[in-house]
Amino acid sequence: MSNIYQFDAQLNNGETVSFAQWQQQVLLVVNTASACGFTPQYQGLEKLQQQFGEQGFSVLAFPCNQFGKQEKGNDEEVKNFCDLNFNISFPLFKKVDVNGAEALPMYRWLKQQKGGVLGSRIKWNFTKFLLNSKGEVVKRYAPTTKPEQIAGDIEKLLS
Repeated sequence: MSNIYQFDAQLNNGETVSFAQWQQQVLLVVNTASACGFTPQYQGLEKLQQQFGEQGFSVLAFPCNQFGKQEKGNDEEVKNFCDLNFNISFPLFKKVDVNGAEALPMYRWLKQQKGGVLGSRIKWNFTKFLLNSKGEVVKRYAPTTKPEQIAGDIEKLLS
């Protein structure tokens, strides 16, 4: 598979969506958690969404409980947490696995495209993948990379 558009996933409300609906957009795919030291990055992710959303950009957030059990809530609780604390406007998906046998197929593909410190495994919450408007992975960012540090890369892809 050469791009993300062949995949689908379930939104937080249970609706299955195809990534084809984001064709021609620059995407930032992030595995998130509500009780992590990096959770305040939700604020920066929303800022990127506000800054670039109308130019053809979207954050796609995938809650994950595989790292330190830091996303314990059910899908409704995760959504309520994000709405209450960060008022996010970008798509929030159902909780997924990003590593192991049960990993979401789209995440297996992302990791094949851009390995990280642990090879093809995701190291921790808030690992980020930047995709160009052709649905190709162009960069992978560590959890410690703050969303505002990615703004310049997004701008380049949008221009």
